[in-house]
Amino acid sequence: MPLSTGLLTETGLLPEPAWLAPALNSGFAYSDRIASRAAGQSVSAFYADCYRHSTPIDWLQRLAAGEIYRNGQQLLADVALAAGDGLVWHRPPWHEAAVPVLPSPLFDNGDLLVFNKPSGLPVLPAGGFLEHTLLAQLQARCPEARPVHRLGRFTSGLLVCARLPASRAWLSALLRESTAQRRCIKTYRALLQHPAPESPLLALQLDQQLSLTTPIGCCPHQRLGRIWAAAPTDASALPASSELRLLEKGERGWLVEVTIATGRPHQIRIHTAAAGAPLLGDPLYGPGGVACDQALPGDGGYHLHAHRLQVVCPDGGLLALEAPLPEALRGADDD
Repeated sequence: MPLSTGLLTETGLLPEPAWLAPALNSGFAYSDRIASRAAGQSVSAFYADCYRHSTPIDWLQRLAAGEIYRNGQQLLADVALAAGDGLVWHRPPWHEAAVPVLPSPLFDNGDLLVFNKPSGLPVLPAGGFLEHTLLAQLQARCPEARPVHRLGRFTSGLLVCARLPASRAWLSALLRESTAQRRCIKTYRALLQHPAPESPLLALQLDQQLSLTTPIGCCPHQRLGRIWAAAPTDASALPASSELRLLEKGERGWLVEVTIATGRPHQIRIHTAAAGAPLLGDPLYGPGGVACDQALPGDGGYHLHAHRLQVVCPDGGLLALEAPLPEALRGADDD
């Protein structure tokens, strides 16, 4: 018998989330330690090489504004760096975009909390978000809790958090790696573009399944330097396993269910794209699972939802949870 089962609503319909309005944050200090390979570089060149969202001219302007410190001393002009130098960029406060408010947990046993994360809410600080995150909202309610894993900003659905470090450790391992005993089953719902002519998905009939096993590795990216993407010929790439089931073929796109046995970054987005059917509206991953140089992981437009989760707990009990489907991912059989 299941240990616990959670549903957000009896009807299975998602309520409209409340939103946090755009707001000015308190700024942030970014710290870096200079490795020997970067010795001799100027401050502006180091920052432009590490953080490609800004040009050397941008970093010179920040130096002139007194925002950068080396070994505790404020810099007002470019200087050469030595190995072991400590740099700190005191980024001034900036406006963060509006994000959904984190709803009440659909499951809470005093240690584990499971939320139905709204699309548009980033889990951790990144991509221009510092305080408008799930982490910040979670810690305002429950300071000892932390997310166990991540979902993309525009991926909705089940997000597991835990109060105890030991719980975070075993859950993180389960969510990341495949297990022969299937102690963790993660099932998503997604909407795909119509498959390309050479895609193996074209051979699928309704309710048939297809295994996706393209390895995922760090690949070059113009704006970020490196990014996770399909890496079928990279010996250092991470093995990844997904099982796709076709639910419906619609005029707009194909509705699928994907169960993942590994938890690689952007795994479903990469695997479906590598199979010739990227997520509908995904600006980042195109056919072949290659990342577009002009897009970023936090860019939205796609439909992906963490729908069901089953986890075998250390005491042998089964935690089984389900988050209701967004309207765009509801098929005829879900009505």
